[in-house]
Amino acid sequence: MPPLVLVVPGRLQTRTGGYGYDGRIVAGLRAAGWSVSVAELDPGFPRPTPAALEHAARTLAAIPDDTVVLVDGLALGAMPIEAEHHSRRLRLVAIVHHPLALETGLDPVTAARLEASERRALAAVRRVVVTSGATARTLAGYGVAAARIAVVEPGTDAAPLARGSGGSTLQLLAVASIVPRKGHEILVRALAALRDARWRLACAGSLERDPATVERVRALVSDRRLDDRVSFVGELDEVGLNEYYDAADLFVLPTLYEGYGMAVAEAVARGLPVVATATGAIGEFAQGAGLFAPPGDEDAFAKLLSRALLDARLRAELAEGARRARERLQSWDEASRRMAEVVSVEI
Repeated sequence: MPPLVLVVPGRLQTRTGGYGYDGRIVAGLRAAGWSVSVAELDPGFPRPTPAALEHAARTLAAIPDDTVVLVDGLALGAMPIEAEHHSRRLRLVAIVHHPLALETGLDPVTAARLEASERRALAAVRRVVVTSGATARTLAGYGVAAARIAVVEPGTDAAPLARGSGGSTLQLLAVASIVPRKGHEILVRALAALRDARWRLACAGSLERDPATVERVRALVSDRRLDDRVSFVGELDEVGLNEYYDAADLFVLPTLYEGYGMAVAEAVARGLPVVATATGAIGEFAQGAGLFAPPGDEDAFAKLLSRALLDARLRAELAEGARRARERLQSWDEASRRMAEVVSVEI
């Protein structure tokens, strides 16, 4: 098979959903016989320095003509000039996890600049791969024709059913880097109103991607006197994270925006009941497994969380729904086969 190149900003081993998706797709394609090389750009994208853009231009220039090049959207959207320059000789395919301008916390000027940049970059590629139908619909507003968009949802590893904490205090789990988009402050405020309930929360995810947000969340926990009930365990390897999933009784995540919702899918794969938000594909793949508030609606999320914490019968019903929903999740082999179909069209 012809060689492929994946272009990503920073290290492919970075522990986020987007990098995890890219890495598993690469592994699946290689297992199926594809020759896939990875070109790593400066990690500063989507806010690259001039030096980072120069390095990206040299990286693309070194790729032979007619090669199919998968470019992660975190980089592509910030280098439209480079994409346009190489679009005639390279078969560029974008992988868009979610549009750059929809990242929470951006000021209007930055958001507008990122949207204009990404629109221009996407116009230069042959195909656009997205991880959910929701993102495909969003990109229609970017002027990307439906015929150019392919949905390749993430896979989910099969996992044993979570055993739970086994105690009278419910163990809650949130898996997400502590950044504005993931909604940790919403979660802490909701739990502060449920002080009389018996619960503990473990937050698993990077504490380094946005130090200002980490500081705000920690300060909120202290201000609400929840230090003894909320723990920040940081970024975990696969073994460590599996242990937290296994010991959880309820998965919680008031995320404001997702392209798909991989952490929620991993919770469903373990039969965990979920309280989250209806964004990305969460409301579809987790149907019956959880309670879902509109993104950003703190009151609605707090009410749903209260119901789940205080009603053991409801949690049991949602856990049963999760056990059914887990059977509907596709594997990474299936996701890689779908990506291979998309890539084959461009060869």
